[in-house]
Amino acid sequence: MLRWLLGVLVLLVVPAAGYAQDRADSTRTSPDRLLAYSFANDAFLRTDYYFTQGMTLLLVSPALQHSPVNRILGPVPHGSILYHGIRLHYDGFTPLRIQDPFIRVGDRPYASYIYADLLRVARHPARRLLITTALNVGFIGPAAGAKGFQTKLHEWLGAPTPRGWDYQVRTDLVLGYEGRLEKQLLALGHFLELTGQASASVGTLHTYAGTGATVRLGQRPSAFESLGVASRGNRAGQPLVQAYAQAQLEGRLVGYNATLQGGLLNRRSPYVLPTSAVSRAVARGTGTVGVGYAGVRLEGALTWISPEFQGGRTHRWTTLGVQLAF
Repeated sequence: MLRWLLGVLVLLVVPAAGYAQDRADSTRTSPDRLLAYSFANDAFLRTDYYFTQGMTLLLVSPALQHSPVNRILGPVPHGSILYHGIRLHYDGFTPLRIQDPFIRVGDRPYASYIYADLLRVARHPARRLLITTALNVGFIGPAAGAKGFQTKLHEWLGAPTPRGWDYQVRTDLVLGYEGRLEKQLLALGHFLELTGQASASVGTLHTYAGTGATVRLGQRPSAFESLGVASRGNRAGQPLVQAYAQAQLEGRLVGYNATLQGGLLNRRSPYVLPTSAVSRAVARGTGTVGVGYAGVRLEGALTWISPEFQGGRTHRWTTLGVQLAF
């Protein structure tokens, strides 16, 4: 399955002969090259259930502007600065008690996935807009390797061994399309910024619509000036040292969640939740602190989420991340 995913990525990312993106002369691709990694886990909060671990790896490069996937990522406002990237996701989910060797009926199913976002960010400095669109490609199921990953991690930490991964959501395709719009509502130099967001996703993993807001206080370039860090040639006028805190609140209306309901194509999972048990309105809040210098930034975040299914609990986890410009 992993070889299949890598093969699909190669076909989608390799430039098609003679392909050129139609856009106005005022729209250009940023020369910035970015690499970012994050690791999320709830162990630091002494919990071990629901969303229990996850990782992301992001590469942004102007070389990806020739990908044929850009044909389906939608139009952009004239005068936009474009960033093209690939972001890999790995996440794992468990029920409330991982020591039980049987299906916990009414609890969250075991589930894990690996998928890639083939994405484009359009930044419009004059309108203070960010428009992100992405094609999601990957799979959910045992081939993601969450059973072995969590078992080994718990062995290293001396934590209880998870005993229910044999009942996880079965292998299925992850294929979807998502978009996100961010608009600056208020700014006071580099020290205060209020941003509004709207997002939506349609696919086999997640289908939802959401809206939210972010407030940021401290020394950091605006999200509408760079994607967090910039290459040496693009840092003019931006603060060299970063130190900031931000808070984000988002609400979602949920149409489908394969980690709770199973895949859309493969209905042979040993246990999933019925449609009636899925919470249709979910709130999420995230507090973040960050520090940076020149082309490097480090972040730590705490995320809270409301119950995702009937009888479920609220949940929290922490995330550590690093961004590099090169």
